[in-house]
Amino acid sequence: MLRIDQEIHDAIVAHAKKDHPDEACGVVAGPEGSDTPTRFVPMVNAASSPTFYEFDSHDLLALYKDMDVRDEEPVVVYHSHTATEAYPSRTDIGLAMEPQAHYVLVSTREHGNNEGPVEFRSYRIVDGEVTEEEVVVAAPEKS
Repeated sequence: MLRIDQEIHDAIVAHAKKDHPDEACGVVAGPEGSDTPTRFVPMVNAASSPTFYEFDSHDLLALYKDMDVRDEEPVVVYHSHTATEAYPSRTDIGLAMEPQAHYVLVSTREHGNNEGPVEFRSYRIVDGEVTEEEVVVAAPEKS
């Protein structure tokens, strides 16, 4: 199960809508071993494509160095699909290299002209095996 704050959920959806008709991509980092997504990190789709996403290698290296310094790991790896359902493609499955991560897909296929709903789903992808999981969107904790 993925438990994600409303604010981070909404930021992922906003990024997907903003980049439509190209795919959006990014990471939500969290403390190592916590399975808690806390830091939203939108990335640039280096492919600038409506059918494929690719993290810029320099940006990705910088992110991993930053996460290492902060004792964080990628808790959520997300991207959008602009014309298909929010389900991992064969390419997505092949690129899934973080077995502990939640892979979130947002479909903006019915989103045209900044209208219409989006589909927000999460998966675990381990050794090519895709398992959908429940998503619980929670109000931010008050301090």
